[in-house]
Amino acid sequence: MPTVKVLIPTGALGLGYDRAALARGIAERPDIIAVDGGSTDSGPAYLGRGVSKYSRTTTRAEWRELMQARAVAGVPLVIGTAGTCGADSTVDWLFDITRELADELGQKLRVTRLYSGQNPAEMAAALDAGRISALPAAPDIDGDAICGCTNIVALAGAEQINAALATGADIVIAGRTTDTAIIAALPIERGCHPGAAWHGAKVGECGAIATTGPASGTIMVSFDETGFTIEPMAAAARATPYTVSAHMLYENSDPFLLYEPGGVLDVTGAGYTALDDRRVRVEGSVWRPGAYTVKLEGARVAGYQTASIALLRDRRYVANARGWAAEVAARASGDVVERMGLSHDAFDIELRLIGVDATLGPLERVAPMPGEVGVLAIATAPTEAQAGEIGKILNPYLLHHALSEDEPMPTFAFPFSPAEMSRGALYEFCLNHILALDDPMDAFRLVTEEIGHD
Repeated sequence: MPTVKVLIPTGALGLGYDRAALARGIAERPDIIAVDGGSTDSGPAYLGRGVSKYSRTTTRAEWRELMQARAVAGVPLVIGTAGTCGADSTVDWLFDITRELADELGQKLRVTRLYSGQNPAEMAAALDAGRISALPAAPDIDGDAICGCTNIVALAGAEQINAALATGADIVIAGRTTDTAIIAALPIERGCHPGAAWHGAKVGECGAIATTGPASGTIMVSFDETGFTIEPMAAAARATPYTVSAHMLYENSDPFLLYEPGGVLDVTGAGYTALDDRRVRVEGSVWRPGAYTVKLEGARVAGYQTASIALLRDRRYVANARGWAAEVAARASGDVVERMGLSHDAFDIELRLIGVDATLGPLERVAPMPGEVGVLAIATAPTEAQAGEIGKILNPYLLHHALSEDEPMPTFAFPFSPAEMSRGALYEFCLNHILALDDPMDAFRLVTEEIGHD
């Protein structure tokens, strides 16, 4: 019976993990080390700009340890969605770090880069050819919308990861992938149960989140011909039928179905058995092959923003903060229309009350009034210059606007000078679609290179 052990050090490179747990995992002789590099959780700006959310310093430090662990284990190290967003630029970013570390550690490595970036013009042509279709709640798009994207990526599946591993790579740095693909790929390639491969990959995608010790990070998932077994590597962490089965609800709209490139995972008939107080065995998952499609993600510039922060401490102003903020926004908006010549639908002024309801807005439950309220003013406009100008129009209102005309002019506090802070481009996701492929590699490319030295 073929058995494939996949060691998952952490839910995402840059989040940290238990070093002792990682060492314990390496001692268990895994067949591959697989780690996720990011997701869309932090919004569209990282994909739009093609940069990593996590610091280079932190990424380098953790990647260095994983490269050392790989050398001890003598198995491939694979990362998916490199650099948070998986754009081609972040694949190259992590490759540069890898090359630095290979020289520093004295490692000679074969590194394969899997690029997921898509040419907007080619994607617009694919839309015209009927090869792109919308997922539920996808925005309406046309060729112009696609060509306006600063970055488009396709989510690679197991086939693309296995193609990269087939190059003989010691390290695979993949662009955007599904979270599960880097875990499921090798078990599928070696003949393990495909339903178990995808299900175990789903459970293991975020490391130890599917255990009682989520912060420990490191787990081992062992796959075979009939199912999979999950075991946390941290001494105090446990996997239970509850923690394992619940993970199908994580970032998934259906607790029984999970769509991946080339098919759908169905766990309706899966059974979860505690082997002991640490390990859980799962069997009964089914993989249903289908048309080969890959999900597309794209981001584009939606405008530019300038932000300011003012602090209210006077009790009357704190008590009347909502009305004060609404009047400031209305007066500043009127000035923008009158003095800048912009129509109301061309810009936006938003004042969020930090400490009152900045997170939930009208859904916030009534609470005692705080002693201080922070007012976050956000101006959004078609150009950076216009956003900055609106920020300056807001400035005197944020500093001196009175609740009534018959009282002395108040003065509030700005924590920064200048008060206006440019946020630059504002990005939005504009693709939630799938691309049909005749061959799984049609939208992807591989580059293999020898780096480092003995």
